[in-house]
Amino acid sequence: MVQESEKEELPFAKAEVVRLMKQHLDSDKMIRERVKVEMNKFLGEILAKICKELNKYPYATVEYDMFKECIYPYKNIERINKEKERIIKHLEAIKADCDSLSMDIERTMRLKEE
Repeated sequence: MVQESEKEELPFAKAEVVRLMKQHLDSDKMIRERVKVEMNKFLGEILAKICKELNKYPYATVEYDMFKECIYPYKNIERINKEKERIIKHLEAIKADCDSLSMDIERTMRLKEE
C-alpha cells in the first residue's frame, strides 16, 4: 500500500520520468526506486517554483516570453555560475589591493611617527 500512496503523491507518471532519465543515462546504469521517486518530486518542485514566478505577472494569460524569463535561471545555470566565479575572483583581487594599500598606509604612518 505504501507504493500506491507514493504514486498518488508523484506529480508525473513515474514511467515517463524513468524513460526520460534512461535516455540521458549510460545504458549500463540502473536506477534505484528512490531515485526515480525523488527525481519525479524534484521535477514537480521545479514546476511549482516556475509557476509561482509566473503568478507574479498581473496577466490572465501566461505568454511564452514570461515563461522564458521564469526559466532563465534553470536554463543558464552554467553561465550564472561562471559569472559568479568571475565576480568572486574580481572581489578577491580588490581585497588583495585593499590589503596592500592598508599595509602601505601602516608603513607610511610609522615612518612619519618616527
